[in-house]
Amino acid sequence: MSTSLPSEGPVRDKPFPGASGHLKIHHVDLMKDDNAINHHTSDFISDKLIVRRGKEFHLRLLLNHTLQSSDSFEVQLITGPSPNVNNKTLLNLNPKNPQKPHHWHSSIYKEMGSEVILSITSPPSAIVGIYSLQVGTDYQDVSKSEKHEFYLLYNPWCEDDVVYMPIEEERAEYVLNDTGYVYMGDFKRIQEKPWIFGQFEENVLSCCMYLLSRGLRKITETKDPVLVTRAMSAMMSSQDDNGVLVGNWSGDYKGGVAPFIWNGSAPILQQYYTTKMPVCFGQCWVFSGILTTVLRALGIPARSVTTYQAAHDTEKNLTVDIYMDENGKVSDLTNDSVWNFHVWTEAWMKRKDLPKGFDGWQAVDGTPQERSFGIYCCGPSPVSAIRSGEIFIGYDTKFIFSEVNADQIVWLMKTVNGKKYFKKVSVSTNNVGRSISTKEVGHDSRRDITNEYKFPEGSLEERKAMDHAYVLLDQERNPTETDKETLLKILAKADPVLLGEPVKIVVTLQRNTATTQTAKVLSSFDLQSYTGSEAVPVNSLLNNIEMKQAVTEFTLTLDPNTYMKKVIKFGDVPVIKGLLVAEIINSKASDSAEVYVHFKYPKISIEIPSKVQVGSPCICTCTIHNILNIPLTNAKFHTESLGLSQRQIFHKGVVEPQKSASIQVKCNPTKPGEKKLIIKFFSNEVKEIYKEKIVHVTR
Repeated sequence: MSTSLPSEGPVRDKPFPGASGHLKIHHVDLMKDDNAINHHTSDFISDKLIVRRGKEFHLRLLLNHTLQSSDSFEVQLITGPSPNVNNKTLLNLNPKNPQKPHHWHSSIYKEMGSEVILSITSPPSAIVGIYSLQVGTDYQDVSKSEKHEFYLLYNPWCEDDVVYMPIEEERAEYVLNDTGYVYMGDFKRIQEKPWIFGQFEENVLSCCMYLLSRGLRKITETKDPVLVTRAMSAMMSSQDDNGVLVGNWSGDYKGGVAPFIWNGSAPILQQYYTTKMPVCFGQCWVFSGILTTVLRALGIPARSVTTYQAAHDTEKNLTVDIYMDENGKVSDLTNDSVWNFHVWTEAWMKRKDLPKGFDGWQAVDGTPQERSFGIYCCGPSPVSAIRSGEIFIGYDTKFIFSEVNADQIVWLMKTVNGKKYFKKVSVSTNNVGRSISTKEVGHDSRRDITNEYKFPEGSLEERKAMDHAYVLLDQERNPTETDKETLLKILAKADPVLLGEPVKIVVTLQRNTATTQTAKVLSSFDLQSYTGSEAVPVNSLLNNIEMKQAVTEFTLTLDPNTYMKKVIKFGDVPVIKGLLVAEIINSKASDSAEVYVHFKYPKISIEIPSKVQVGSPCICTCTIHNILNIPLTNAKFHTESLGLSQRQIFHKGVVEPQKSASIQVKCNPTKPGEKKLIIKFFSNEVKEIYKEKIVHVTR
């Protein structure tokens, strides 16, 4: 991606013609406070005027005399590195001769003696970015007059802006809300992780403007949110052009911050803006968090979205193939993967570049997974196109469609007479794309939006969408049923267990007969990161189970000694994932099942007044009680809150079993409103425990 913009012509550097009299301008003032409230930009921590396109803002002039009918002056606006008149990066506005509608125009708003207030309005399709404003007369060369900078943003409050969002509550959530959640865990145990988007924090918007200048070839491209969201998707990753964040799924985070430690976007974007170097390290929810922050800061409505059982289809054939050998181990032939969850971003806009029917939410992903037209980026893809199987509408729709719709096929590799062959054990059409989640508008709760991405499983509409996608892909879909002599189904269940305690997996075999048969059950258990790509083997088991009833149940047990040492060395929040394959001996009947084992951890308690006043310091006490039978080593607390306290780290050493550790955080409320205090605890054994507390700050 280009890091500079091409030259587009010279700036006019001569005095404005046509002026009469001896008018001079003593002072120019961009009316920051007045405009900020009207433009929904008052929360930005910035010394710049910040306005939204399609909306007027005001400029105060102090003249050397009362404005006369013969006086003439002009306002010059400049944006981009090489502005010119032709592409509207250099604009000369005459307040006494306003321009036509849908163009930049200026007019005299109010006169008070030698003080004149001008109204300036941008078109709803104006270039988004940093503008320089100057005012000149024939006695004051505009090129030598004082420059005033302001930021122009998208305007979801303006009906003629392509990012217009008609519902006020949604604008408040998707543009103005600076806190929220990203959803993690798995679809059977969804976990909400508090996230501070912080789009109004110091230097965040400046960082966004810097990213625009680096991510787009021409400044004029910032008019189009389609091009901007795609460029910002690429700029979130260091893979191309030294973007914001270095992705790391290795578990080794030396030289940086482990992804699960981040609480929000602002520290990452602030560090990047200061150093102009990629920040270490991030994973999908961090990429989604910073991309959502950037889009909200620019004025594009955005939300973070989590898909559970998200497919990574490396062969791009809308299937995920998993291979297990006869020893119960997942084979190296398995190139595809199903992530426990994957987090991306949605941006709201009209798609004037596409046929009708594809406006609204667009999926855009900042996590570098695959190259798109030679660059690591993804989207924007219309969610409506994903739902209907229109895999070639928008950007990267086929890839995202596969993430939420791919069929999962489990294969068993066998050796017979020295030759290998593959037995298709099971085909699942509903395992991928589960419980697609985002934060509810106006409430701290989860909203399931699966039906926005896909029709109900097994419905006529769902079949049509899948068939349509396969037709567009020009290939046949795999049969959805495997060839079985006798119906066999395997189920596996495991309740969360205290870390350091035995893991018990209850396995159920179901048949349509009660005749005695023997089933061979292969099971592979790995300590995995959420992507499934970084796995540490825990155990592989082979059990022959005699079945005398239609339903047979038995229990597999993993001793803590088989996983605890690996947990301590594991760099990520761990989960044990099991893949089980069952086949009836001397029969073609077979099936597979997956199971996730989550660990239970100690909980954090927070004591702080529920109501505090701006400027009145208070103390927050945070305590953790170690309920485990193992010590927690290298223990530390992280705290962070917008408007209450800065990011802080407290080192606590070792917390012995059944003992407690506490910290006291000094909070100094600086902003009124409902604020969230986020507390996290980390140790070698427990990678992340978090809790939030809502505090009402009054004036």
